[in-house]
Amino acid sequence: MNTAQAVNILGEFCGPRDIPRLEKKALLARYGIEKADVFVLFGGAVLAGGDVLAEAVEADIARYYIIVGGEGHTTQTLRKKMQEALPGQRTEGLPEAVLFDRYLRMCTGRSADFLETRSTNCGNNITNLLSLLKEEGIECSSMILTQDASMQRRMAAGLAKYRSDITAINYAVCRPVMEEKDGELVYKTEIRGMWEPMRYISLLLGEIERLSDTESGYGPRGKGFIAHVDIPDRVLEAFELLKGAFPDLARKADPRYGS
Repeated sequence: MNTAQAVNILGEFCGPRDIPRLEKKALLARYGIEKADVFVLFGGAVLAGGDVLAEAVEADIARYYIIVGGEGHTTQTLRKKMQEALPGQRTEGLPEAVLFDRYLRMCTGRSADFLETRSTNCGNNITNLLSLLKEEGIECSSMILTQDASMQRRMAAGLAKYRSDITAINYAVCRPVMEEKDGELVYKTEIRGMWEPMRYISLLLGEIERLSDTESGYGPRGKGFIAHVDIPDRVLEAFELLKGAFPDLARKADPRYGS
């Protein structure tokens, strides 16, 4: 296993897609439904998340479309990317959900049904979302979750902690594949608004630490932020390889966005 392969193994694990495409026939084939109750885009996603949300609305695969996100560790990068995508539009100080809704409106003519703008981390992304559903009287038994490729699995584990009765359908914003070219790790294909390669690797390394059900992880045996997640041996092997190659790269939790 080389470094690029290790990154791709972590990426595939952290960013699952439970259906191959955002289509009614894909939902019907796997879950026996043509529409999910809720489609939710989480604001920590890269810019391509806006395109995925537009695709979902166009496909009419949910009853309600929600964008969740206030300000967290990824927000300033998102604001910068949005500024580049929407020249002339103010992005400074705006929460992630508003940024994505503005992108959706200006670039596709679509809009979300509801925005949640107070969340600061993956944990209250979920709890605030569930509070919004309750406040709006939205009954939910199936939910399509769309998040950045590095954080997708943790988001589903967070939902499982609070509402294991909801069928969570993962659809990561993108499926990045890395390769080594001229001694550097690069993406095989361009992804709209994607993290710089080292930032992406940093996020992946930090995710494995958080997903681990250990004393220092976020699972029930640790901080208790998420439901238990089984991490395959091959993923742990890739994690150890990358941790050895980049010993100081794993993203640490930012106390400013704790809850």
